[in-house]
Amino acid sequence: MTEQILITGFGGQGVLFAGKFLAYNGLLSGKQVSWLPSYGPEMRGGTANCSVIISDEAVGSPIVSAPDILVCMNLPSLDKFENAAVKGAKIFIDSTLIERKAKREDVTAFYIPATRLATDAGTPALANMIITGKILKETGFGTDCIEQALKKVVSAKHPELYEKNLGAIKIGYNL
Repeated sequence: MTEQILITGFGGQGVLFAGKFLAYNGLLSGKQVSWLPSYGPEMRGGTANCSVIISDEAVGSPIVSAPDILVCMNLPSLDKFENAAVKGAKIFIDSTLIERKAKREDVTAFYIPATRLATDAGTPALANMIITGKILKETGFGTDCIEQALKKVVSAKHPELYEKNLGAIKIGYNL
């Protein structure tokens, strides 16, 4: 099993955080992983994407050019990366920020109003983790290590964010 994941959006949407969480979740589940962040010159508001590979075997290259799982948190990302996804890919789209549907019929698209749900829950910055929860549900990734992985990525300086992130994951998982 090898899953190539590409998470895309603007800087400040938690793209890199979500990727790091998925990588730790895979690692704690006994998988081989790679995590490769990429962002433009502006950390907030510039483009950002994150390549994550989770595999039963050693990962040869950390670059994801043909994702099995594509997350698009803004329209420019969907426009840019939709055609790169493999046939049969799962595409997770924040439907609050992206009004159009996926153009491809050979993929499975999930439309998650993540930004609206996060705002309604009082945690507007956690749309990324709502989508991550939906990914966990729809991909069958291990759910035994969610809490351990979250503890690895939530800063010790902000322990109050642990419960908020866990709550956001649960919202997405229960969609």
